[in-house]
Amino acid sequence: MTRYGHGMLVAFLFAILPPQEPPIRAAVITGANNHDWEWTSPEIARSLTETGRFAVEIVREPEAWLAEAPQKAQRGEVQVLVLDYNRKQRWAEAAEQGFLRAVEGGVGVVALHAANNAFEGWSEYERMVGLMWRAGTGHGSYHPFDIAVTDHNHPITAGMADIKQHPDELYHRLVYTPGAEFKVVLSAFSDPKTGGTGRHEPMGTVAQWGKGRVFHTPLGHVWRNVPQSRATWASAPLRRLVARGTEWAATGVVTLAPEPLNTLSEKEQKDGFVSLFDGRTPTAWRGFKLAELPEQGWTVRDAAIVHEAGGGGGDLVSRDEYGDFDFRFSFRVAAKANSGVMWHVTETNETSYMSGPEFQVLDDLGARPSAKHAVGALYDLVAPQPSKPLPAGAWNDARILVHGGRIKFWLNGAQVVDAPGTGPEWDAMIAASKFKDWPFGKAGRGRLCLQDHGDEVAYRNLRVKAL
Repeated sequence: MTRYGHGMLVAFLFAILPPQEPPIRAAVITGANNHDWEWTSPEIARSLTETGRFAVEIVREPEAWLAEAPQKAQRGEVQVLVLDYNRKQRWAEAAEQGFLRAVEGGVGVVALHAANNAFEGWSEYERMVGLMWRAGTGHGSYHPFDIAVTDHNHPITAGMADIKQHPDELYHRLVYTPGAEFKVVLSAFSDPKTGGTGRHEPMGTVAQWGKGRVFHTPLGHVWRNVPQSRATWASAPLRRLVARGTEWAATGVVTLAPEPLNTLSEKEQKDGFVSLFDGRTPTAWRGFKLAELPEQGWTVRDAAIVHEAGGGGGDLVSRDEYGDFDFRFSFRVAAKANSGVMWHVTETNETSYMSGPEFQVLDDLGARPSAKHAVGALYDLVAPQPSKPLPAGAWNDARILVHGGRIKFWLNGAQVVDAPGTGPEWDAMIAASKFKDWPFGKAGRGRLCLQDHGDEVAYRNLRVKAL
C-alpha cells in the first residue's frame, strides 16, 4: 500500500478518545465468508474506529471466542458483535450458546451483507436476523443505486438524508423467517434494468433479541479478486450508517452525527463549498514549495490527514489559492501537541508563517499557553474569547472566515475571534508581534496551510468556499 493508504493491519484497532467518554467495545466476527472477508473485516473495523467512538477487536477464529462471549460481556470487554461472516456449517454448540446468551443479556448484533446467508436451519439465528438469503433470493448487477430512509424516527436513521448512488449489490427477495419481529428503516428500488425485481427491497432492519438490539443490512458487498467492488466501502454514507447502527446496537442511543465524514451536506453543496479531502486521498494538498505530498511525516488514518509526531515532512498547502474565503474543518491533537492552520500563505519566503496568519491549534489543557497562543487564537495577535475546547484525543470543529477586511474564528460553534485583517489596526498588531520583520499578513491572496509543528495532529472535514 502507498504511504497515503491504510497502513499495517492489526488485530486490535483503537481510536484516540476523550478520557471522559470510554470507547464502545466492538468485535468484528469473521474468518469465513464467500466474500473478501480478509479485506472487508479490517475495513469495517476502520469504519468504526475512524469515528472516535469505538475500540474494535477483529476475531478471525470465532468459535472459542464466542463460547466465552457472556463472560467477556460481563467484564466489559464486548458490547456489540459485528458479523462479517458466512458459512453453511454451524458453529459448535458452545459457541452458539455463548453467542445467544451474550445477545440475550444485552450485547448488540450487527449483521452485514452475506451474514444473512449463513447457518441455514439455525432457527434462533434466522429469527434474530429476520430476512435471510435462502432459496429464491438473488441480486442484479453490481451498480450504484439510491437508498431511502423509510423511518426518520429511529435513532439510527434520525436526521439521515437518503443515500444517493451507493455502489453495491442490491439483494432482492430476501426470505422472511417465520416468527421474526423487526422493523424496516431503509429500502431501495430494485430496478429491472439492472436485473432487479421492480419493487422496493429492505436495506436495513432493526430488531430486539432478549436485551440485545439487532441491526441488519444486506449492504456491504466486496467480491474476492474484484478490486472494483471495494468501492462499496469507499462510500462515506455506508460507513456512517454502519457506525450509527453499531452504536445503537451497543448502547440503544446514537451520538454520532448523521452526516458522513468528509462529505458536503446538501446545504453546503448549494452554498458553493468545495471539499478539500475525501477521507482517503489528500489530492487537494501538497507540500510547502513541493509539487506533491511530502514523502514522510503525513499519512491518512482515521479518515483524516494526520501528521505523525516527529515525522517531519514540513507544512502542507492547498493546491488552490484563496482571497476571501470561508474554511471549515475538524482537528484532533495529541496531548500537549501544537499546530495551526494558516491562510494567504505565499511560497516566496523561507517558511509558511512568514506570510500566513494562523488559527492556533493546540492542546490547551496540556500545554497551558498564554492567551494569544491559546487554541482558537489569531496566533500572537488576538486572544480568543472564552470557549470550550475539547481535550486531547477529541475532535474539535473550527471555522475561519476572512471577508471584507475582517477575520473571524469559531471553535465548537462559539465565535472566539473578530478582528481586523487590514488597515492601521492590523498593521499595529503586526508591529507589536513576533512577525514585525516579515512580509506577514500582506498578501491578499494565497494558500491554506496545515502546519507541521513536530507533534501529532489530525485534520478532516476540510471544506472551503471562495467568497
